[in-house]
Amino acid sequence: MNNERKIKFVTGNRNKFQEAKLILYEYDLELEMVKVKKLEVQNDNIEIISKTSVKEAQTRISGSIIVEDAGLFIKELNGFPGPYSAYIHQTLGCKWILKLLEGIEDRTAEFKSAVAYAKDATTPTVKIFLGIVRGEISREMCGDQGFGFDPIFIPEQLDRTFGEIGIEEKSKYSHRAMALRQFASWYIANT
Repeated sequence: MNNERKIKFVTGNRNKFQEAKLILYEYDLELEMVKVKKLEVQNDNIEIISKTSVKEAQTRISGSIIVEDAGLFIKELNGFPGPYSAYIHQTLGCKWILKLLEGIEDRTAEFKSAVAYAKDATTPTVKIFLGIVRGEISREMCGDQGFGFDPIFIPEQLDRTFGEIGIEEKSKYSHRAMALRQFASWYIANT
């Protein structure tokens, strides 16, 4: 495979990497997981977080690089946990979100993903690709597939949580898949 078909995904999250690898394989793109300690940007906007992270990665990694940031945004919680989803999930878990929503009828939520792409330090341009999947928070945890808040999120297109479906089916609907497919289409057309 030529070097233009190889992309480095800066992440420490093996689940995200496996999802992304499956999606980009559809486009004949090879994904390499690169773990580097990176600055944890605190911002309410996942696009700013991913852009800042990929720019930092550019200074240490050569070649085509992507960084992805995502979050679960719950309407009745004013978008919380949003970009703090990983931390909230690690410290409090799905059960805590369900507890916060006890007695609340409007369980509208969306998962958002921002994939940032940069080539290397000599190419300052950063491209952002955004994927959003709307849905709702379930009333209980369902399923043991996926990761993070997958067991409590039901996308509009399904009557099951992401936690109840496998990675192949999830890749048809997920926010990450949407953003990665936009990226892959753009990348193939522009390299």
